[in-house]
Amino acid sequence: MTSMSRARVARRIAAGAAYGGGGIGLAGAAAMGLLLAEVRLARRQVGNGTTPHVPQAEGRYGHVYAGAGDPPLRLTMLGDSTAAGQGVHRAGQTPGALLASGLAAVAERPVELRNVALPGATSDDLDRQVAQTLADPERIPDICVIMIGANDVTHRMPATRSVRHLSSAVRRLRTAGAEVVVGTCPDLGTIEPVQQPLRWLARRASRQLAAAQTIGAVEQGGRTVSLGDLLGPEFEANPRELFGPDHYHPSAEGYATAAMAVLPTVCAALSLWPADEDRPDVSRREGFLPVARAAAEAASEAGTEVAAAMPTGPTGPWALLKRRRRRRVRATEPTPAANAGPGDPRPSGV
Repeated sequence: MTSMSRARVARRIAAGAAYGGGGIGLAGAAAMGLLLAEVRLARRQVGNGTTPHVPQAEGRYGHVYAGAGDPPLRLTMLGDSTAAGQGVHRAGQTPGALLASGLAAVAERPVELRNVALPGATSDDLDRQVAQTLADPERIPDICVIMIGANDVTHRMPATRSVRHLSSAVRRLRTAGAEVVVGTCPDLGTIEPVQQPLRWLARRASRQLAAAQTIGAVEQGGRTVSLGDLLGPEFEANPRELFGPDHYHPSAEGYATAAMAVLPTVCAALSLWPADEDRPDVSRREGFLPVARAAAEAASEAGTEVAAAMPTGPTGPWALLKRRRRRRVRATEPTPAANAGPGDPRPSGV
């Protein structure tokens, strides 16, 4: 599918989400039937009868900056198993911990991490997660990172419904005063146990949803980063290194790759990135585009950021497409005094 075709499909999905449509699917019924059969087989291979482990990563990061005088920044992770960090063994290896550590280093302030993500969640669970995030008006996050979409594809959730829930979540968080960065639907065609023709179908469905998510999130004041093949060709080139033991969720190196791509956008949303970094670099193929076209291009290239720009243009709202330089982050455990407590009450799932 070309970028222009994907832009048209994404715009139709986003319009359906905004105006109450619900019948726009990601693929034909016969193809989706095959997709589901293959996914069930892949899940059996992935799970292998084991109970997935989700480390408890909540707490304070960057404690060395505690004496600087500024209060801690608040970072909340929402979404599914990728946001929760399923597939690794240490708290410091989860994307939330990596982002909290990186953000603390850039801001030179401590960062309080909270994670309300639910393994196995689809986008309709964001309503509950946002309510949990905003339950205490005295502790509204400074920045929220949402990673969602893979289970929407495998559970056959209509794309319009998926985008409607995500758009609502972004709107509620932004209205409360939090900045929002969305890591869009990853490319399910890179999952190692998945065979053809599922790879092609999964890649097409994933990219369609990712582009539509970008439109919905950006139009509500959020920013997006394309997770694509989980942020880099490394996943296809080195699947044994970048996928975890279950061959479905990222390994520690894979999550670090993802965090390196998302961190610059998190910092930019909080005005912590150098101002000249926000200007488009023509040599990196950055620029202002209609939001649907920017969304389609981002879905095709992992690690690409899309943010709102001019409110309107000849073909509707415009966005800034950026290919920010990745920043390396290192694993850091939360300080023991700030941990939420023993164990993790979140249920596990794919």
